[in-house]
Amino acid sequence: MRQIFLDTETTGLEHKLGHRIIEIAGVEMRNRRLTNRHFHCYLNPERDIDAGALSVHGISREFLLDKPHFADIAADFLDFVRGAELVIHNAAFDVGFLNAELALLDMAPVDTVCHSVCDTLRMAKDLHPGKKNNLNALCDRYGVDNSHRTLHGALLDAEILAEVYLAMTRGQESLIMDLGEDSASRIEAARQLPCTGQRKARKVTRASQEELLEHQRALADVDTASQGKCLWLHAGRGD
Repeated sequence: MRQIFLDTETTGLEHKLGHRIIEIAGVEMRNRRLTNRHFHCYLNPERDIDAGALSVHGISREFLLDKPHFADIAADFLDFVRGAELVIHNAAFDVGFLNAELALLDMAPVDTVCHSVCDTLRMAKDLHPGKKNNLNALCDRYGVDNSHRTLHGALLDAEILAEVYLAMTRGQESLIMDLGEDSASRIEAARQLPCTGQRKARKVTRASQEELLEHQRALADVDTASQGKCLWLHAGRGD
């Protein structure tokens, strides 16, 4: 399994209002192991950055003036994610921005290029309903060190998300492993038992004479109450 843990930073919250991606990063994982391959770049958005967004990621427009445009890196980015599962925290946000950027270039949506998209925010909400499930909260919950995360950054957040994802899904992996080992043990134990083709004899306990008489008296009471319609009492008598 090939997965890309992906994150973006943007000029604002709404791509429908013309906001753009200013940083994009993805780290590669194969079979639950990071490969040290990653994609990362800053982008010139050709527009101002909202004050609220700037306070979150700290990336200024001046810093981005000499950076490439999305059009310059789009092909390389798509080659990197092609065929992989994208794992994103709050996937609707990042995929929405990526597809908006690709649409400006008349290119196909990213979710038609990658294999699938996994939203870890939705996964966390299913696992921990009613609790905070942002990336910082998940780091605290699963013991992932994020002390070096003073501001949001796409590459750092993608790396942290990969650690959080492994912690979130480790229990499922252990459960499957435990079930598999338990099943194997039971099968092996069954193989060690001798096959005789005979069933163990059952012990039969018969009613005493006093118990039989008490039973008959009880049936007689039922027969009287039902005006002679007690089936247990008359069974086999032909009436």
